[in-house]
Amino acid sequence: MAAKDIITKEYMKDASIFADAFNYFLYDGKQVIDPLKLHAMDTTEISMPYGEGNTQSPVQKFRDNLKYLTAMQDESAAYLILGIENQTDVQMAMPVKNMVYDALQYAAQVEKAAKSHRKAEKERAEAKKNGEKNEDSRPGPSSKEYLSGFYRNDQLVPVITLVILFNPTPWDGPMSIHEMLSVKDEKILSFVPDYKINLIAPAYMDMEAMNKLKTSLREVMLYIKYSKDKEKLQQMVLSDERFKHVERNAASVINAITHSKIKFDEKEEVVDMCQAIMEMREEAILIGRNEGQEKTAKRMLKLGKNTIEEIAMCSDLSVERIKELKNEM
Repeated sequence: MAAKDIITKEYMKDASIFADAFNYFLYDGKQVIDPLKLHAMDTTEISMPYGEGNTQSPVQKFRDNLKYLTAMQDESAAYLILGIENQTDVQMAMPVKNMVYDALQYAAQVEKAAKSHRKAEKERAEAKKNGEKNEDSRPGPSSKEYLSGFYRNDQLVPVITLVILFNPTPWDGPMSIHEMLSVKDEKILSFVPDYKINLIAPAYMDMEAMNKLKTSLREVMLYIKYSKDKEKLQQMVLSDERFKHVERNAASVINAITHSKIKFDEKEEVVDMCQAIMEMREEAILIGRNEGQEKTAKRMLKLGKNTIEEIAMCSDLSVERIKELKNEM
């Protein structure tokens, strides 16, 4: 896995960042999903073919980040499963990839229910065999329920997968299964279930949309969006107060994705991006000036009409540096 993929994956593990992305996408920025009610899940998706007498091999896939959301209803229960797929480039098969992930998660829920029912039936049979009183008064499963392992009153937890593109370019890949199909006949397509991806991409976000993000994900998306326009990027960063207090992990994502060389202390929790940009700009000016001085010195050395001391005086470089340049020629 590329370094930038690892960095974005680690960044999105943060419950606050994770919740911020979904609050933006699902609730237009309203703080509905509480990060404290998000709980990490195993990102290894293993689907056992459900139903009795099936001995096929399981299917295994790996998500980037997966969490379940809990809420107090009649009792504490998971009522939503949220997954995030980080993309640093456009994935042309993303609709299929996400569909497989979500289908595996639903299949895993069915298998979990089936295991629970098999366990309950086994306990009921053992109790009956031992002459114990059965406190479970519910009727046994019908043949259809027994064979599928999923009972009539069982319910699935909804799964929502969100794709986040850490790239300034627009998403030019398919957004749905229908877009990937060779058949375009509307009559045929009406019988083919579609599957659309949920996407956050900085290219499609204006400033109003960016401001609906409440965490450092806003600064990450903003920086990536304008990373190809250095002048506009500098103006934006230097005029935005929130860039004075950017989390270190967000600054690491920015460096990895945009290939910026923002310098910061790895021990510091917060990075002043405004100061870092100012220092980078001053350093670039200094490098440019030095390069110009050295070009002048090299031209004079080639002409051979001046002494090293005279060239040093004209180019504002040291005699030692002029000697080094002469040796390099």
